[in-house]
Amino acid sequence: MAKSNKPIVWGLFAAGGTVAAFVIPVMILITGFLLPLGLFGSGEASYERMSEIVGNPLVKIVLFGIIVLALWHAAHRLRITAHDFGIRNDALVARGVYGFAALFSLIALMALLSI
Repeated sequence: MAKSNKPIVWGLFAAGGTVAAFVIPVMILITGFLLPLGLFGSGEASYERMSEIVGNPLVKIVLFGIIVLALWHAAHRLRITAHDFGIRNDALVARGVYGFAALFSLIALMALLSI
């Protein structure tokens, strides 16, 4: 039986889809609307407070997981979309989209470590 990477790809795709559907909208709601409106207090949306929160190692791990899973979900969606548009060189498309997901995962890691 030939070995396949499909379970890994599908696992990342499914986890990323779950994160994209449930976690990211809540993060946008809280950080984009509720904090600026002052619903959690006046100083909670300050730069210093947000830097303190993101500086926590546990928060960095969670943010990294959210970013990476969303990237891999998007990569797989783009691969399937390319196939639907008639681009049949699947190996090249897969290397391209998953390569970008890996590259931006490393960029996210470096950015979070620099905070």
